[in-house]
Amino acid sequence: MLLNFVQFLVTAIWLLIFARVILSWTNPTGGGGLIAFVYQATEPILAPIRRLLPPSAGIDWSPLIAMLLLGVIVRVIVRI
Repeated sequence: MLLNFVQFLVTAIWLLIFARVILSWTNPTGGGGLIAFVYQATEPILAPIRRLLPPSAGIDWSPLIAMLLLGVIVRVIVRI
């Protein structure tokens, strides 16, 4: 039961990060409560990754790294 909850939580975070990436392409200026929620929910995950990565020509690789790490977490949980 706890593993199912953790898997659900990781999947929800993955979807929020994916939504943030799509929103950054379609609505880079932001606006609205839902967009603010997505940014506030994902920033605590992406900010530490951003600090570890070196700058790379204006491309933010932190969502990709976070999504890959979350995918690894889900795969480990499924094997337990």
